[in-house]
Amino acid sequence: MLHKILKLPAVKAATGKSRSEIYEDMSLGLFPQRVPLSEGGRAVGWLESEIIEWQRRRIAERDRLSGDA
Repeated sequence: MLHKILKLPAVKAATGKSRSEIYEDMSLGLFPQRVPLSEGGRAVGWLESEIIEWQRRRIAERDRLSGDA
């Protein structure tokens, strides 16, 4: 199965989060972990499927809290 990998600008656009928010949430286990794209780990990306799932969970949480589920 092929996975689409998103670079940071696309992740920021898809989530509305800043770079620092993304990395902070990753450190807390609240956001998908990055995928190293090179041996040194300097180039990184995120699996699009994991970003979509993160979005779904955030929407479900909103709906649960507002009673819209």
